[in-house]
Amino acid sequence: MTIDSSLHQRRRELTASELASIPWIHVLSAQERERAIGELKIADASAGEYICRMGRPVTYWFGVVDGLLKMSSDNAEGQTMTFTGVPPGGWFGEGTAMKREAYRYNIQSLRKSRVAGLHVDTFHWLLDHSIGFNRFVMNQLNERLGQFIAAREIDRMTNPNIRVARSLASLFNPVLYPNVGEVLRITQQELAYLVGLSRQRVNEALTALAAQGAIQVEYGGLRVMDLQALRSQVNFK
Repeated sequence: MTIDSSLHQRRRELTASELASIPWIHVLSAQERERAIGELKIADASAGEYICRMGRPVTYWFGVVDGLLKMSSDNAEGQTMTFTGVPPGGWFGEGTAMKREAYRYNIQSLRKSRVAGLHVDTFHWLLDHSIGFNRFVMNQLNERLGQFIAAREIDRMTNPNIRVARSLASLFNPVLYPNVGEVLRITQQELAYLVGLSRQRVNEALTALAAQGAIQVEYGGLRVMDLQALRSQVNFK
């Protein structure tokens, strides 16, 4: 794995419930599923632990079973740019895995998370043998392209309320993150890390969004009441 050796050493087989939570496992044939399950591993990542780092070669395709990860990169001046968060059900790095190249970003756990990995050789075997898997990966790439175009737009927005709304909407993408549902387990500080704002400013934006009826703040998370309202914010004060 292109992860810290301690995390690699903690890897184990997946339980039945963990396997059932993997969205692409259900599109495989019996033979394909058997091979995939034999190569899948999972490990518990601590808060702040890196799953993969810029410059390291890919050996696994990763997915979040539980928890929350952050995708970011560092520039020459040492500044960090956050691209997106990865909540439960999200699998990432398929483009890197397809090209077998080095990572161009870091993936770090924002809280204690369970992260599954499929060996890159098995990933390619499934691409060669499974139509269902190919469709899943193709949909992932298509949605990811739209996600990063939106992320560029969000990064240029000066209105912090709109930034919070659009960033939240991206975390509720049903294709990329099918296991999130209507409630996202995230703290205001974690959201602040992803959006690039202070926790206080994020709190103000969430209060305004709740008053608008777009979300409902719950203990330990956020419930989306109107996803389209989050996506269409343009003149949010």
